[in-house]
Amino acid sequence: MTCLSAHTQSLVSNRGSPNFSLGLDSLAETPAPRLLKTHLPLSLLPQSLLDQKTKVIYIARNAKDVAVSYYNFYNMAKVHPDPGTWDSFLENFMEGKVSYGSWYQHVKEWWELTRSHPVLYLFYEDMKENPKREIKKVLEFLGRSLPEETVDLIVHHTSFKKMKENPMANYTTLPSAVMDHDVSPFMRKGTTGDWKNTFTVAQNERFDAHYAKMMRGCNLKFRCNL
Repeated sequence: MTCLSAHTQSLVSNRGSPNFSLGLDSLAETPAPRLLKTHLPLSLLPQSLLDQKTKVIYIARNAKDVAVSYYNFYNMAKVHPDPGTWDSFLENFMEGKVSYGSWYQHVKEWWELTRSHPVLYLFYEDMKENPKREIKKVLEFLGRSLPEETVDLIVHHTSFKKMKENPMANYTTLPSAVMDHDVSPFMRKGTTGDWKNTFTVAQNERFDAHYAKMMRGCNLKFRCNL
């Protein structure tokens, strides 16, 4: 099974940290069934994923919060080039000139794949609103069941607050040359609607117009507020 995400928390690449093992090396050593995580768009994944009908869990987040989160991540993750000003970064984000390409293409191509492939398409906002409900969707999709108390334990340990405190999830074990947490924590706020604290009125109006153009004809619906 592959777990995919369109939000901004990118995996650190080998560039800048030579002690990391290659993902393919780890994959070859891991027996099935395996859980793989990637941020790659569908177009860059191997055809075998489709041919073998590999189950995919895809997590998408609204574009405005993604843009803000990505900007902060670009600033703290030194594997990325300097993002420049927020205004210039937002323009680059809208044009797809950021790591992993266009947000619009990313979310739409995976959405289209749900018609012909076993894809569980989840939304970050739904996970924030009712994590237990979304975890149960995952269990059903995988054909698994767990005791209620185990599900409650998963909800607790996968909450943003607990993960932000967990060195296995917050990347605080990495050197500042790779991720500088003095600039911004890797796990920053995890809220929905934080974009309002960054977007100007003019930027929001421009973004909305561009969004309407890029998403025309697509029935994907995102919530920018909870």
